[in-house]
Amino acid sequence: MAKNYFDPEDLKKFGNITEFQEVLGKKFFDYYGEVFKEGALTVREKSLIALAVSHAVQCPYCIDAYSSDCLKKGADEEQMMEAIHVAAAIKSGSTLVYGVQMMNHVKDQTM
Repeated sequence: MAKNYFDPEDLKKFGNITEFQEVLGKKFFDYYGEVFKEGALTVREKSLIALAVSHAVQCPYCIDAYSSDCLKKGADEEQMMEAIHVAAAIKSGSTLVYGVQMMNHVKDQTM
């Protein structure tokens, strides 16, 4: 069987990132833990945001982790897919708005 570059088992090793740089790794996990605590946003809302961002940055580990986390936090499939569509719309819009830069450049070159 061929080995995949993204091995789902590697997600279980995420906590090991402190192995090569303990101080910074621990600071990251402290920060990460604080970010995902209940606050102005619920933990469910934060998980949906994380799921959407996971798709935008195309991280298969995060997609797996936050798909499961969203379900655990009470989100349903429709909410999860809607969050992904929000990310897709923002990513598409971001790509398209750069078209204005291209249009400005072309106008400068052709006028």
